[in-house]
Amino acid sequence: MSTKALTKTAVPYSEPDTLINALSKGGPVVWASCLVMGLSHILTGRFVIGLIFLAIEIGVIAYMVIPSGGLYWLSMMPSLGTVEQSEVWNDDLGIYEYVAGDNSQQILLYAVATLVLLILFVVIWRASVRGGYKSLSLKKNGQKVPTFMEDLKSLLNSNIHKLLMTPPFAMLLVFTITPLAYMMLMAFTNYSKEGNHLILFDWVGLENFISLFDNGSIIGRQFWDVLIWTLIWAFFATFLNFFLGTIMAMIIERPTTRCKGLWRTILSLTIAVPQFVSLMIISTMFKDNGAANKLLQSLGLIGQNVNLPFWTDATWARVTIIVVNIWVGIPYTVMSVTGILKNIPAEQYEAARIDGATAAQQFLYVTLPYMFFVMTPTLITSFTGNINNFNVIFLLSGGGPTYVGDTAGQTDLLVTWLYKLTVDKQQYNAAAVIGIMTFIILAFVSLVTYRNTASYKDEGAFK
Repeated sequence: MSTKALTKTAVPYSEPDTLINALSKGGPVVWASCLVMGLSHILTGRFVIGLIFLAIEIGVIAYMVIPSGGLYWLSMMPSLGTVEQSEVWNDDLGIYEYVAGDNSQQILLYAVATLVLLILFVVIWRASVRGGYKSLSLKKNGQKVPTFMEDLKSLLNSNIHKLLMTPPFAMLLVFTITPLAYMMLMAFTNYSKEGNHLILFDWVGLENFISLFDNGSIIGRQFWDVLIWTLIWAFFATFLNFFLGTIMAMIIERPTTRCKGLWRTILSLTIAVPQFVSLMIISTMFKDNGAANKLLQSLGLIGQNVNLPFWTDATWARVTIIVVNIWVGIPYTVMSVTGILKNIPAEQYEAARIDGATAAQQFLYVTLPYMFFVMTPTLITSFTGNINNFNVIFLLSGGGPTYVGDTAGQTDLLVTWLYKLTVDKQQYNAAAVIGIMTFIILAFVSLVTYRNTASYKDEGAFK
């Protein structure tokens, strides 16, 4: 065998099978496979994979061209429909029959789904062209072209990442990306009960966003108050639980504390009770004629005809919610930080005591820095979770008290306000705008905060 033949046998073909290489170097067969998916695979003997690509192309084209298919929904997307529901007299039955018109919600949803399908089709088309180019290159260089069974086996070896990532990506595409795109587009329409735009609605551009930031509008007048309260609530709900829960965990872990297991058991029992049950009971207890006011009256702390306005005064309601959330959240914090406290090196406490540090100084300069380093990602997650903490607000106060003419109560968060706008008020366009703003706030706070923490910048600081 010649040196050239040995070199050809020993060195496998390794030119990158990028789309640019495929289009520039693939030749007529690859170019034709851009129109007929799977052609390159079929010509190199990979019939099964080639027919699969071809079937996908035929299926997508069929969906696009059939009546009420993809092209129809995309053509209706600019107008979102114009035909209204009408009444037609039926002479035979002697009654008016309703004739359904266009449904803008359906048009928008199917159009978004079609766009997502086309994007997914482009990804598959790209894989088809690249795979066909690679197969042709392998055959041209005298190397073995993998069979369909070898491709399947590679999914358990070299291509296992494709096998593992495809199902979650498909779920993300169907259940997250598509609804999110649909909701975001809804923010640019007048889809609302106001003006009778629940069946037919139109594009309004940035009008809803302008209204949100306009203090003269009903929505704009309430937005900043709700946003500020949401951030205040999230801050206190996160850090009060963290600090107080950490202090309680340290008290339980002290060598002089007896019955440590009993205290942990009690805290575990409070977690075992469904949270919504506890919140509903507390909500009832703090009503005007609830158990809390009755108890205070019987103890003579307030007058017999006096009720503390736990849910009827904005300040009282907000403070009550924060206090109740502390009671609900501290057991979770204690369970979370107990293990971390045990991992703090004892030498650091010993060195602090030798230097004359008090218990408070040890907590500030030894315990807290270590806790913040370890728990910063958890605190960020908790903060964002509290911004979206629907249960505590809705089950305790229902977002109230609510003033006449307002759509948001004084204890409503952005998420509970969004719920009211959709379920109660059917102002879906305004709710979509608030949903987008909530997403932007959460993304900004989470990314900026985490990237500026020691947990992200200096992973090896604590060892």
